[in-house]
Amino acid sequence: MKRWPLPDAMNVALDRARAGAAVGEVPVGAAIVHDGKVIASAHNLTRTGCDPTAHAEMAVIREAARVLGAERLDSCDLYVTLEPCAMCA
Repeated sequence: MKRWPLPDAMNVALDRARAGAAVGEVPVGAAIVHDGKVIASAHNLTRTGCDPTAHAEMAVIREAARVLGAERLDSCDLYVTLEPCAMCA
């Protein structure tokens, strides 16, 4: 079977998922790319933060908005290690 290389951002997201699993979180990771560069990454924080909305997607979106100083991320791409839930989609 032929294997395709993963984009760097997906490898970052996978690393974050592993980091989350290591601290007892559901192993979901996410990364955001702007102009070809990963500007933010996160893993789930629902258990450690006792926050049911602290999914990796929400955490990484907040971080990317802070990094860019903008509320809209229309020039960014989101990479997630699984299909987002209804809240995050």
